[in-house]
Amino acid sequence: MDLGLKGKVAFVAAASQGLGRAVAEELAAEGASLILNSRSERRINAVSDDIRDQFGTEALPAAGDLSDTAALERAIDQGLSHFGKIDILITNIGGPPAGTFESLSREAWNAAGQSLLTSVVDLTRLVLPGMKERRWGRILNITSIAVKQPVDNLILSNSLRAAVTGFAKTLSNEVAEFGVTVNNILPGYTSTERVEQLASSISEKEGITIDDAKKRWESQIPMKRLGRPNEFAALAVFLVSERASYITGSSIAVDGGWIRSLV
Repeated sequence: MDLGLKGKVAFVAAASQGLGRAVAEELAAEGASLILNSRSERRINAVSDDIRDQFGTEALPAAGDLSDTAALERAIDQGLSHFGKIDILITNIGGPPAGTFESLSREAWNAAGQSLLTSVVDLTRLVLPGMKERRWGRILNITSIAVKQPVDNLILSNSLRAAVTGFAKTLSNEVAEFGVTVNNILPGYTSTERVEQLASSISEKEGITIDDAKKRWESQIPMKRLGRPNEFAALAVFLVSERASYITGSSIAVDGGWIRSLV
């Protein structure tokens, strides 16, 4: 199946590892050119080299912490200066600290808001005018299963990723007539560095092993295993493709059946 991504330019946030890297590699396999972002210049340079060597596509590293507005603007400007356009935006912000309401300070809430919500709004603000002018664009936010079924001890993520969902649904209606789609993709428990961190946090809090923490999640998943990043990336790349031109305003889970709700 030709997904119609040859000649398209995609900005992928947090692309040096985990889900972001998996999505970047899948986009490269489909012939898209890439602007790859990470806070670590060393790591994103290495990943860009790897992707160019493996897939023969353009991969421009654009290091910067997206919770810093100036760094975010530099990363987008770098991509626009090089390619002249950004057709696809993949927002992907690392999870905030775990904790209960009473364990988290005002500063933690402000930092999480800047990272999880404001950065998504700012990235969208910068790329949307060009998408509307070309009458083609794809915005895909990587959020979390927590927006449909809150996860204990993750009140920051539960709250702010839900805010991103509301933003995306509203925006999708505003820009649909311009050929721009806006969707969210919800990863479940997937074998990434973030899940390792959560398992470690549970291990320390409850005095159990990291493997036992993972087994608890696996017992809750109908497929009885954690997901693989490439399984997640397959749907992500379809949603930003030409083939998905009539899908917008949706939040789709890749979770092995973990979410129990009907919709």
